[in-house]
Amino acid sequence: MSNCPYLREPLWAKGKRPGPVNARVETVMTGKFFKELWPSGRAVAPAKGWFEWVKDPDDPKKKQPYYIRLKSEKSMFFAALALVHRGLEPHDGEGFVIITSASDSGMVDIDDRRPVVLTADDGRAWLDSEATPQKAEALAKEHCRIVDDFEWFLVERAVGNARNQGPELIYPVEL
Repeated sequence: MSNCPYLREPLWAKGKRPGPVNARVETVMTGKFFKELWPSGRAVAPAKGWFEWVKDPDDPKKKQPYYIRLKSEKSMFFAALALVHRGLEPHDGEGFVIITSASDSGMVDIDDRRPVVLTADDGRAWLDSEATPQKAEALAKEHCRIVDDFEWFLVERAVGNARNQGPELIYPVEL
């Protein structure tokens, strides 16, 4: 999916708003934007972690990034939906979205959403072309990794600049 952008707006929504980067698990099966992708557009986005930003209570213009990963430091699999066609070049309307769920507090408590993170086995079940939409719904809603599986820590603000690259961007830092 390295050549696959975030999902572009569907033809009926052209010019109304930018394309989404995520989809709420509570409405993704029935919402106008995604319901056509739900039966056969399931994908996984592999990741080592993700970033969340906390506003500085003394200066709300300043934000501190946190890196969130599995305590095991293994790869994780974000439930996603994708619309792609054969070939290397993207076509109009192609792309993917990460499915999110309520964060249920306890996880950095900075955002009310987090990715639906699946185990490797649940990721395979999610991708199974024989899985019914109802089975996929159960996986997304009931098989998301629990908060206790994760750890999070402060990282350098340099991670906020897309020109900065390297593993040092996800090393823990002290304030």
